[in-house]
Amino acid sequence: MFLEKIKSPGLAHLSYIIGADGQAAVIDPRRDIEVYEEIAAANNVRITCVFETHRNEDLVSGAGLLAERTGATVYHGPHAAGEVRYAQTVRDGKTVQLGDLRLKVMETPGHTDDSISIAVYDDASGKDAVAVFTGDALFIGDVGRTDFYPERAEEVAGLLYDSLQRILALGDQAIVLPAHGAGSVCGSGMADREFSTLGHERQNNPRLQITDRHEFIKVKVAEHHYQPPYFRVMEQLNLSGTDPMHPEPAALGVDDIKDLGDQVIRIDVRSTEAYASAHLPGSLCVPEAMIPAFAGWLIKPEQRLVLIAENADQAWQAARHLGRIGLDRVEGYLAGIMDWVTAGEPFESIDFVDTATVEQRLNRQPADWQLLDVRGIDEVEASRMQEAVHTYVGELPDKLNELDSNKAYTVMCASGQRAAIAASVLERAGYKNVDVYLGSMTAWQQQKSAA
Repeated sequence: MFLEKIKSPGLAHLSYIIGADGQAAVIDPRRDIEVYEEIAAANNVRITCVFETHRNEDLVSGAGLLAERTGATVYHGPHAAGEVRYAQTVRDGKTVQLGDLRLKVMETPGHTDDSISIAVYDDASGKDAVAVFTGDALFIGDVGRTDFYPERAEEVAGLLYDSLQRILALGDQAIVLPAHGAGSVCGSGMADREFSTLGHERQNNPRLQITDRHEFIKVKVAEHHYQPPYFRVMEQLNLSGTDPMHPEPAALGVDDIKDLGDQVIRIDVRSTEAYASAHLPGSLCVPEAMIPAFAGWLIKPEQRLVLIAENADQAWQAARHLGRIGLDRVEGYLAGIMDWVTAGEPFESIDFVDTATVEQRLNRQPADWQLLDVRGIDEVEASRMQEAVHTYVGELPDKLNELDSNKAYTVMCASGQRAAIAASVLERAGYKNVDVYLGSMTAWQQQKSAA
């Protein structure tokens, strides 16, 4: 018997392959499926089935592609938002046998209507479940978000409460195997740890400490989660299936970039420091590691892209991140910007400012200057700077009309990383006087605590 976890950085997506006696099942595969085939080959097993624990909102599923490549049967829960063309509907109690391993489906709606969990039994060693794949119903340190059906907010929160009770009934000994870890947009309080048991979660997970159903519903309805526009695209792709990824963009030269002109969006995937120092005019700053969290807010699937990267490896990894969320139209990449600048082409930069500068500006309160906070609303409510206006970085492109383009802006977040993304959005939209508070709220609080 074997079990391996596959983590997709940035998305904090967790998928699994589990097998015994020459057969294996894959749970919640991502779009680039080669890793599952490699693990299966290394363990001398054949992938015979694939489970999707729920409709994925934040990434493209690879279940259909894996079925095409291996002949495996894909199982998906009931009450999906439409016909899942590559899958069979599976109901509560469905069992799949892999040698002594037995996988048993549990309907656990709440996060989504089609959510299922899969209890794992070892028939050779006892009757109790040894593990449970919980999808997005139960995380380590948190539980699933329930905001995808706003017109049924209380109902679905109640469904999740009931589903969690069913999962906990498997016993404290069962290992928890969720579909996401810390950093995922599918929850907000996940522990920075990828191993736990139902017993540990029962005692330590804050949401599981709420034992009154009505109180649980009240707490869940009051939560705030952001829904990037690309979620809708994921929902459609994960009904119909998708094409394989080709995450190896071609190298481009200066003339190639110039010839493409305004037909493409330039995405600078280097560090925020490199972008601030010098970047191609009109390019968006989306550092490679931050692509899964923010590219889907800023880029539409039909838009053609050119990447500005440090090297081929960074460009290829960036293209892989983009492909996992359905952004495939990468025309190529430019390695660094030295060829661009030495060819005499124009470039731009963005200034970083420190805490002392921000404090001076706040004390003077110039009429033509504004501090712009682009953190999430929960962060702002926890530690607010009263002088700042708030617009979440992901929603900034759609809220530019709320900002006075004649003003100068200093953009802040928690550290300066998201602020640099937001500053690039402003600059691309024609705002002429923008800088970034490097260190942002972390630096501000550090200075105040030391005073």
